[in-house]
Amino acid sequence: MNTKRAEKRLERKNDELMERSGNFENPFEHKGKYSKFARLPIYLLTVVMIAPYYWMITSSFKSVKELQHVPPTLFPQKWISGNYYDPKYDPNMFQQDVLQGLFQRFTKVKFGFARFFLNSIFITTTITILTLLIGSLAAYVVAKHRFRAKRAIYLVIIGSMMIPWQVGLIPGFLLVDDLGWLNTFMAYIIPALPKAFIVFFLVQYLSSIPDELIEAARIDGAREWIIYSRIVLPLLKPAMIAMMIFTAIGEWNNFLWPLIITQSQDMANLPVALALLKNSGAGNIGTQGVIMAAALLVSLPTIILYFLTQRHFIRGIALSGIK
Repeated sequence: MNTKRAEKRLERKNDELMERSGNFENPFEHKGKYSKFARLPIYLLTVVMIAPYYWMITSSFKSVKELQHVPPTLFPQKWISGNYYDPKYDPNMFQQDVLQGLFQRFTKVKFGFARFFLNSIFITTTITILTLLIGSLAAYVVAKHRFRAKRAIYLVIIGSMMIPWQVGLIPGFLLVDDLGWLNTFMAYIIPALPKAFIVFFLVQYLSSIPDELIEAARIDGAREWIIYSRIVLPLLKPAMIAMMIFTAIGEWNNFLWPLIITQSQDMANLPVALALLKNSGAGNIGTQGVIMAAALLVSLPTIILYFLTQRHFIRGIALSGIK
């Protein structure tokens, strides 16, 4: 009974916080005489942000001749799919008039370009799940438990955010090399698990959850793992989704560390594959469309992820900063 009453109080408090933080479904609800002009900078910024993506999409379906056209065409005169896959391409012919499509390259890699997709999906999914699990456990202990040196430990966690991540590249590489993890998934995953910002963010969010809710569960006889899994985690859902987006996008676009630890194309992720694609001769104007096709495919998963979770993302960001 105590737990149910505490949960109801928390729900009412969250509703009040959301009212104070604004209406996210309609950010322009306050209409005035000059409201349309006030939105103009947002519209201009939207155009600036969308224009490169529009150019990438259209260029991936343009022919070589059209890509060389001056001035450039804003809309493909003839839509082609050869930048992705051209059935007329013959790998046994040295010179031919058709392009080698994206999925016809990297012939020495099993599954070709799809292998890089599989690598990135596995790495990003694994790191995101484990990072959120570790970060939420650490945040729960820091926010809702009392122990010696708690403040000092929390200050160390926050202080580690001040250290540039580039500082740890060489020591990290040497450590991974000593452990024999080079060119393995372990080198991708293990160094990426501790993320101080997730702990800091979740601690701020947990501070909005009343201690009475946790104490009520302990009085009812619930163990710490039950409290964490059945009470804390469900309440952390908006903040966890926000951190999931940050973590997933960061790992999906990670380039420098994978470039250092990979020694074969089979272990490359998508950003490294894009660099390999350009260095393999796809940087000339004749095959610009192939790079645009690859960039489009690489960017699609993160865009879809954000649109599917944007409501929880905004709610998690808002509630974490309101006391």
